[in-house]
Amino acid sequence: MALTLVVANKAYSSWSLRPWIVMTHFEIRFGDIVIPLEEPDTRAAIARHSPAGKCPVLHDGDVSVWESLAIIDYLAELFPDKAIWPKDKAARAHARSIAAEMHAGFAPLRIHYPTNFRRAVRARALTPEVAADVARIEAIWSGAREKFGAGGPFLFGAFTAADAMYAPVVNRFHIYDVPVKQGSRAYMDAVMALPAWKAWIDGATAEPWRIARYEAI
Repeated sequence: MALTLVVANKAYSSWSLRPWIVMTHFEIRFGDIVIPLEEPDTRAAIARHSPAGKCPVLHDGDVSVWESLAIIDYLAELFPDKAIWPKDKAARAHARSIAAEMHAGFAPLRIHYPTNFRRAVRARALTPEVAADVARIEAIWSGAREKFGAGGPFLFGAFTAADAMYAPVVNRFHIYDVPVKQGSRAYMDAVMALPAWKAWIDGATAEPWRIARYEAI
């Protein structure tokens, strides 16, 4: 049975990017359904796919999985030959911890810097709360790179689920011109050079839908 990933607008949905970039990067065959946000039929359209009423959701035959991190874990179980999580136990534990921290935290950053994958780069000042989030994320990135990243440019050397979980942050730091350290910028450039990243950006750019409150920031 073919896999189908239901996502919201690629321009605005950070949560949808996470499993999508995993599936695309690891060459997992799937179809995607895009449901535009804040349209008259958005709620009903999403409800047909997701019991939580949110995107993304993955359909695998009769199995439905929602929430980005749960979808990624399901894919890792479904495709054990693909190194979606690091193979080393210590690295894998570290990757799961920082992925969960991303999933549950950083509300000031999310609110102050909304996702918009087609936004032109222009600075927006940090608040003290956002600056604290930025500092913590940079510490997470540098800590993973120093301990586990010797084999490549990503957090654990090769691209993994942990990088997918932080990919929307890469976008936020880039489009809002957030001041970051040289190592963080190098990591961001590596993520943004991925063919899967570029494919998502192309999809976001091609979308006809616009949400004014995101475009105005």
